[in-house]
Amino acid sequence: MGLKCNKSVFFLFLLRILQERMKQRFVIGVICVLGLLTSKSYAQYDPSFVNYWAMTSFYNPAATGQGTMLNVQGAYSMQMTGFENAPSVMSAYVDMPLFFISARHGAGLGFMKDQIGLFNHQKFYLQYAYHQPLWGGKLSVGVHLAMLSENFDGSELDLEESGDPAFPTNEAEGSGFDMNVGLQYSHKSWYIGFSMLHCTAPTISLGEEEVNELKVSSSFYLMGGYNIRLKSPLYTIHTSAMMRSDLLGFRADITGRLAYHGQKFDMYGGLSYSPTNSVSLLLGGTFHGLNIGYAYEMYTSAIGALHGTHEVIIGYQTDLNLFKKGKNKHKSVRIL
Repeated sequence: MGLKCNKSVFFLFLLRILQERMKQRFVIGVICVLGLLTSKSYAQYDPSFVNYWAMTSFYNPAATGQGTMLNVQGAYSMQMTGFENAPSVMSAYVDMPLFFISARHGAGLGFMKDQIGLFNHQKFYLQYAYHQPLWGGKLSVGVHLAMLSENFDGSELDLEESGDPAFPTNEAEGSGFDMNVGLQYSHKSWYIGFSMLHCTAPTISLGEEEVNELKVSSSFYLMGGYNIRLKSPLYTIHTSAMMRSDLLGFRADITGRLAYHGQKFDMYGGLSYSPTNSVSLLLGGTFHGLNIGYAYEMYTSAIGALHGTHEVIIGYQTDLNLFKKGKNKHKSVRIL
């Protein structure tokens, strides 16, 4: 997860080194509290999904409600497998065009849960986008309104010595308002978008005494994709890339997938590369509107390939345009 992932790796390595010399619960507790109290540990707040190309509206609200499809998407990522208290992320959302107003309007809602150690980050959000036809394509602008919920379970700490208010000894909770904005232009075979996440840069106070604070920094995302059509209509190469930064840390992902388009199903396989971070293998397909995909992310750092990330995505799309003549003769503008 960008800088957040790097810090998490450091903390988990520290645990492995010290667990033979100190009480394990004590080490876990100190690591988690350091993650809470060190603002740089959360410079990159958002999770990094390998299948970002299938979750464009998660990172850019301008992609909400494109085309004529009801889109339901879920993702689960289990990171740094083999380590105790390793991070895991779950995301689910639904978006659709608002035909009863105009096909130019789209709306969506979603939920995310990001857990690492004794921390539990949750987000509930609503999204809206306006799509304007332009130059043979579509220009979209979107806004994302969210409520962040943060929880730290200090009851699991074993600090041996108590009394320091910087170390919570019970559950500490807090919440805050957040907002994202985005802009995207999509054409027949390509798209490009820019978004700013955490525009409000919220500071969330934890616990009744509000001794500890979590600062969420604004982040900037640039995402794009291009479909390369081959001589055979049965095959297409899908390329995509995403760059993100909070002005302190930076991460880039470049992905290529070869897709086979059958009469009853589509299948794809591909690779994704994040410089200095990881290499990922992707597999998946679409069956009667049901999209299923799997990715394994192998870290190129010292953590090793066997302690990578397992990620699963499941989605469903169905036509909502009841006023269109014919049946299911369109293609979604989402580049999948």
